Amino acid sequence: MAPISTPQTPFGRVLTAMVTPLTADGALDLDGAQRLAAHLVDAGNDGLIINGTTGESPTTSDAEKADLVRAVLEAVGDRAHIVAGVGTNDTHHSIELARAAEKAGAHGLLTVTPYYNKPPQEGLYRHFKAIADSTELPVMLYDIPGRSGVPISTETIVRLAEHPRIVANKDAKGDLGRASWAITRSGLAWYSGDDMLNLPLLSVGAIGFVSVVSHVVTPELRAMLEAYNSGDVRKATEIHQKLLPVFTGMFRTQGVITTKAALALQGLPAGPLRLPLVELSAQETEQLKIDLAAGGVHL
Repeated sequence: MAPISTPQTPFGRVLTAMVTPLTADGALDLDGAQRLAAHLVDAGNDGLIINGTTGESPTTSDAEKADLVRAVLEAVGDRAHIVAGVGTNDTHHSIELARAAEKAGAHGLLTVTPYYNKPPQEGLYRHFKAIADSTELPVMLYDIPGRSGVPISTETIVRLAEHPRIVANKDAKGDLGRASWAITRSGLAWYSGDDMLNLPLLSVGAIGFVSVVSHVVTPELRAMLEAYNSGDVRKATEIHQKLLPVFTGMFRTQGVITTKAALALQGLPAGPLRLPLVELSAQETEQLKIDLAAGGVHL
């Protein structure tokens, strides 16, 4: 049974974009994925994004993606929303992944803006609509022009929000003004997809986070969210400011690289990375330790 969702919080409030643990030889570590998922849910996540960019989706096979969804569902699917990343820059392939995720039992889909081929807004609209039409699962858009090269315009978001299964947006656009208008006009559940802007996005209408740093600071993020929602903005700001070194340190390089290093430092399942990603150097690892310690993370 899937966790309870509401139109306001269709996928929960605090979701981790989970890394994909690998064995020493680079194979999928399903046991490690289940242990990591349980750890994250125990820490306070009510949702997990599986097979997102932080999950190294560009270098995992379609079969591995389905296996990972099934394994995580088995471990925590009764306690957290399991959202499968299915977006690619090929609409047909994205539909195949969406149907496979639905068959595997996922509770929802994350669909990133098609990258590299830079479609026009009409192409974006038709792409996302085709994916949403292909299954019965609720869909979260993922707007990240820094990776895709193309933003989803406010007008396109408003059009897509008319689809009954497009219910949310993960915002990594870094534009609070556009976010304000899009939230107001679309009515979508809005999730911060940029950890440094978690608190600012709450102030313009976001309802939660899809986070990378939540691998190491979920309780703090949940405390910040709860403080803000209860009207204690001062406390929420204090937590945000305390976490600034963590936000900075975890994104000095690609987030999955630093996250796997941080998890390894804590003795949690992570494993190596698949090329073209590579592990932190010894010097970079020392800097990460400094950053995490400055933000109150115990290693």
